[in-house]
Amino acid sequence: MEIQFYGANCIRIAYKKAVVVIDDNLESLGASAVTKDGDIFVRTHGDFKPKKAPKIIIDRPGEYEVSDISIKAIEARAHMDEPKKKSATIFKFDIADIRVVVAGHIFADLAESQLETIGTVDVLIVPVGNHGYTLDAIGASKVIKAFEPKIVIPTHYEDKDLSYEVPQSALADAIKDLPFEMKEAVPKLKLKSSSDFPEIPEIVILERQ
Repeated sequence: MEIQFYGANCIRIAYKKAVVVIDDNLESLGASAVTKDGDIFVRTHGDFKPKKAPKIIIDRPGEYEVSDISIKAIEARAHMDEPKKKSATIFKFDIADIRVVVAGHIFADLAESQLETIGTVDVLIVPVGNHGYTLDAIGASKVIKAFEPKIVIPTHYEDKDLSYEVPQSALADAIKDLPFEMKEAVPKLKLKSSSDFPEIPEIVILERQ
């Protein structure tokens, strides 16, 4: 399995012959879309649509099985939602024996029922841009503590090549209060099995492709 980052909250997960693309709204931010025909198109928020022809579009709560990937979608309160509203979706991908969770722009305080539904998390992908649009370092820390992942991948931070509606925090500022050591960015995260995970949880910074 390979995980790549394309800016904003857009992540590409490749496994065998399947490709999952999450939150590809890059064209609205001044960049090029990455979704291709036959990809699994996943949306954690909003109503943006792919221009290509994906295998399936998943943007609602439920359980799905696509191309040997088990996908669980859990409704959640978005960062800007009123208390009883739930316009965001948390996604969990079970790929072989690796469990990847994409948090999206969620409210930091998660219900026990949500955590029980999601269960064990190996890799957590979480936005950290702050400024009212998404989680800040404090909120991200709450989500990380709740999920207890082995690897954390931050997304949706400042990027001069993207035109965000709301300016986002620089990566160094966004993660300085997280309980992880800042390491050199890598082009992609490659994982073969659960044995590839570190003994001590760590943060992985992915270069924008």
